[in-house]
Amino acid sequence: MQFEIRPAKGFSFDFKELIRFHELIYFFTWRDIKVKYKQTVLGFTWVILQPLILMSIFTLFFGRVLNHNLPPGINYPVFALTGLLFWNLFSTGISNAGASMVLNANIIKKIYFPRIIIPVSSILVSAFDFIITLVLFGIILLYYNITPSAAMLWMFPAAFLLSVCAATGLGLLLSALTVKYRDFRYIVPFFVQIMLFLTPVIYSDSVVKNEWSRLLMKLNPMTGPVHLARCGIAGLEPDQSILFFSLLINAAMLLLGFFVFRKTESYFADIA
Repeated sequence: MQFEIRPAKGFSFDFKELIRFHELIYFFTWRDIKVKYKQTVLGFTWVILQPLILMSIFTLFFGRVLNHNLPPGINYPVFALTGLLFWNLFSTGISNAGASMVLNANIIKKIYFPRIIIPVSSILVSAFDFIITLVLFGIILLYYNITPSAAMLWMFPAAFLLSVCAATGLGLLLSALTVKYRDFRYIVPFFVQIMLFLTPVIYSDSVVKNEWSRLLMKLNPMTGPVHLARCGIAGLEPDQSILFFSLLINAAMLLLGFFVFRKTESYFADIA
């Protein structure tokens, strides 16, 4: 029996094929998790320590200055930690996904499987870390005697999904571009650093008053998830315009990343 492998015509994706390779998604994800924490003394504790240390630093240097712009019922440590949890999910997701195709070049050249599995598994590792940090988040809420609102039951998962969509869209785009243009290995870390200060992580989105600056802030893919999560904790009604722009931008980024990845994956094995 003979088989002939032909490239897909146009912009298409075989979801059935991805389902057939679902065990490979699990394998790559679990492999990356084990490699990340292999031979570390603290292991998964590092995932908790990173946002905890950053929260402490931001509280020490910015807490008093920015405290008056916070939503009612939330103090600055909880405010900063909420932003950091979702920011870390996004930043580590795009950083790991961006370099994933190059790091797995040997596997790509040897066997066939849906290439999209590699960057997606990198983002799932970040999602795994996010779930672990929720333990820290729960402890901090108890420490400051903060009772989350009932709206948090849907706002937090919605913010999580928006963050994953943002990381997936940019991750797919950067992973494809990094294979062809290795300069992106140096651009991505710099881009992540800049994005941290352009995203309302350590400051409230209400601080931005200028009309054009506020529009640019709304176009930031992570403004919506961070805003939604904080509204869930405080029991506030989220800004509908922020959510609209977040859904629009993240959907557009997801489609763009997927489109570029599909258009370029045919030559990954040749130049990876």
